[in-house]
Parts: sequence; structure tokens; C-alpha cells
Amino acid sequence: MAAFGGWDMPIQYPEGIMKSHLHTRESAGLFDVSHMLGVVVRGADRVAFMESLCVADLQALPAGMGTLSVLTNESGGVIDDMIVTNAGDHLYMVINAGHEDKDLPHMEEHLKKFVASGKDCSIESLPKNGILALQGPKAASVLQSLTKADVSQMAFMSAQKMDVCGIECFVARSGYTGEDGFEIAVPPGSGPNHQVTTIWSTLLDKPEVMPVGLGARDSLRLEAGLCLYGNDLDDTTSPIEGTLTWVVAKRRRTEDGSFVGSERILKEFREKSRARARCGFVVESGAPVREGTMILDSSGTEVGKVTSGGFSPCLKKGIGMCYVPPALAKAGTELSVSVRGKQQKIVVTKMPFVPQNYYRGP
Repeated sequence: MAAFGGWDMPIQYPEGIMKSHLHTRESAGLFDVSHMLGVVVRGADRVAFMESLCVADLQALPAGMGTLSVLTNESGGVIDDMIVTNAGDHLYMVINAGHEDKDLPHMEEHLKKFVASGKDCSIESLPKNGILALQGPKAASVLQSLTKADVSQMAFMSAQKMDVCGIECFVARSGYTGEDGFEIAVPPGSGPNHQVTTIWSTLLDKPEVMPVGLGARDSLRLEAGLCLYGNDLDDTTSPIEGTLTWVVAKRRRTEDGSFVGSERILKEFREKSRARARCGFVVESGAPVREGTMILDSSGTEVGKVTSGGFSPCLKKGIGMCYVPPALAKAGTELSVSVRGKQQKIVVTKMPFVPQNYYRGP
């Protein structure tokens, strides 16, 4: 166990990081992600409000579908990355652990001005909800055994209410591993024990399911090329620098001034003027490269920094993400790092490092 985002979190279970990582890729891993926070945005003008704070096209988001987006600050940096779902009569967001004191004040500050202008919108956080992530190629069959809903009809990034173990939950077909999977939001219930414990225990009774801690959660998301806020994204990094141009919806790319930080973000997009770029790299031989390691070009000049790094259980080699000048972010570029006093070659590569297996049906 270790502190993470203000919570005491499991780094690994007795099975260990390597075994639980590979089990998730081959079968189904179960993650307790109750440290993440659900937020509900209501009101007739909820879409306009959220579009003023993030880069998504929420007007075009169908009911029951979600999208990855980012909250941005006045300077175009990323306050947080989150999934926003059109839940019909409200928007449902899941924000990162420890961001209650960051995201919510930012949203509430803008909400006051928005409501004062005569608009209808409100925000409610759901701190008592538990959230479980069931991930892996067998996740769907396991979940199907616990619900009457037909999960085969759920598209990737869709979400709906359904009973799981007889408990009404809000279930999204998404995750943080690159595999098919589900994130299950569970209300506390009225009993002495939180209802999430019932679902957790029932899932762990399934032979296909193994508990997974933060250690393997990190190696799984890294193999999938997914950002970790605080490492690969922060308040100074724009989504364009973060190689997340795709989350800036096409309609929003022409709407100057329509969202916080749009001046910098749209300028970088149109002029291709980002100062640095996030990219992936592999270590062909040698020790894994860790966060904070400086990156050198062929002349020995520092040109960037590693933001995430570790050993890939699937590839059996070191992988990582870094920020370097855009000209050096092209696949095949050879750079170097110093690890334990030794120079090591790294090679820029396309991400994800392993194939993504998101559900593409029905």
C-alpha cells in the first residue's frame, strides 16, 4: 500500500505486478479506482457550460456515449484529462484522484459567472460512489454473468445504467489499459457496508479475475500509450504539445475564444508551432529509463526529459514517454539517456507500444 492522490492505495497484490499485468492482457483484471471522482453537470445549458471549459464537441455527443477531453486553463495548459459522458438529462464526468481541490474550484469559478449571465447549470460531485474497473479480453463475459443487460450491445465509450449483482450501477465500456473493459460506478447503498464491496467480492470469486494494483495499472497504461496526469500532462502543457490534437474536436478548432485557453491551443494547431512534442520510445538494450531522466541528442546536448518510463512485461524491454522538440519526435529517431552513469540509446517509436484491443462492436 502507498499514498496516492490523497488515498491509501494498493501498489500490488500478492500475485505481483508482472503476473497481474499479463493476466489482464490475457483474461480479466479488477482495479479499485474509487479514488477517482464522478461529477454530474445538470441544467438546460450544461453543454454550453462544459464546452466553455473543455475542447470536446458535446453538442454532437449522442446520449449514452462518452468522449475523452481535457479541462484547460487560461494559458492553454491542461488542468485535467477526463471522460465526459452524455447521460441523457445530465453530463457525467470522471476526474482524476486528488483533483477535487483543483478541477472543482476551477469549474465553480466559471459556473458563478455563467449562472450570473442568466444561464441554467449546476455541478454535483459524487464522493461516496465506488468505482471498479474490470479490464481484459474476458471482462465482457465475466460482467455478462452478473447482469441481465446485453453487454454485447455496448459500444466502446458507451455508458448506461444496469443492475450488476442486483445493484443499480452506471457502467461505461472504457478503461485505462488498452484492453476491452468496463468502469462500474457503484452508489453506497443504505446498508452498513458500501455496495461496491459486494461487487468486488463477487467478481474476485470468478476464476478469470485477478485483483490489480497501481503498479500494473501504470505499466498497462504505458504499454497502451495513455497519459498519466502529473507525469505526461500538466498545467503548462497544451493538448497539442501532448500529442492529443485528436481530442480537440473538429468543430472547436474553428471557434476562437469559445473555450478557456483557446488562443494558445488553436494557434499551436493552425501554425504547427508547438515548442515540444510528447512521443514514445523503446530501450533496445539496457535498464528501463525512469521519469525525470534527461534526454540527449547525438551531440550530447540536452533536448528533453522522460515523463514516464518502465519495463514492458509484454515486450520484455524498457519503454517510455518523453517530451522533445517536434523535429526529434519522429519514429526512428535515435537519442540517448544516462542511466546509472552509462549512456544508453533510446529509439523514438509510435504508440501504442502494444496493440489496443478496444471493443469495436456491436
